[in-house]
Amino acid sequence: MKLIVGLGNPGDRYQATRHNAGFWLVERFAAESHTVLRKDAKFQALVGRHEASGAWLLLPQNFMNASGRPVQMLASFFKIAPADILVIHDELDFPPGAVRIKQGGGVAGHNGLKDIAARIGSHNFWRVRLGIGHPGDRHAVTDYVLHKPSQEDRAAIDDAIGRALGVLPQMLSGDVQGAMLKLHTAPEPPPAAAKAEKRESPAPGAAKARPRRVAPAAESAAPAANAAEPEVARPAPQPESKDKPGKPGRLGSLLRKLLPDSKKPGEK
Repeated sequence: MKLIVGLGNPGDRYQATRHNAGFWLVERFAAESHTVLRKDAKFQALVGRHEASGAWLLLPQNFMNASGRPVQMLASFFKIAPADILVIHDELDFPPGAVRIKQGGGVAGHNGLKDIAARIGSHNFWRVRLGIGHPGDRHAVTDYVLHKPSQEDRAAIDDAIGRALGVLPQMLSGDVQGAMLKLHTAPEPPPAAAKAEKRESPAPGAAKARPRRVAPAAESAAPAANAAEPEVARPAPQPESKDKPGKPGRLGSLLRKLLPDSKKPGEK
């Protein structure tokens, strides 16, 4: 890479807005590498030279929809091909915290990319896409990108910038594919909604409350412990005879004495 371009709008009014995410990354890279960015009237931009790689850093000082002119002028002056240009910009299609590297393709309605592609006559430049999220309504996009992100979203964007800065030396050395592999396979922090959901979820191992079971009316009385088996019907007990088995009763003996003919056949 011979030219790194950060996209944004100039002036304090826009410095902290979502549309300036590209500025944030290049400014942070310049600060960490001790690269001085100076205003250059000829290129209508803040310009600096990264000493270790020799690459130019460029922050256009026109508004976003006129970003292409400074890029075209510097690239033309130093004879830099589109494939050696890296443009860093905000990306509505990604949530805050996401970051991707891409070469070529469409501009997805981004005015800064659109003007650069038109000015240099090519879409073949590289991009670092910093997610800023989407408002959910295309009519609200302009107002959304020109306002500050929430504190949580800004922290997520800054984290993505840090991960992109971690692979930028690889890109400057020409190992773009290695930088892409490293960046795209690195774990990303969860979105803000997922973090909120995680905070509300019960701690691991916590017992879940079971719904109370209401017994039906027929089961309202608890069965007795050691309940007996179902009872089998038995015949009613008969009155016990006082006479001994095999011997005639007293009344029978008396009748036989009084009435000799009452003897049973075969009875003596």
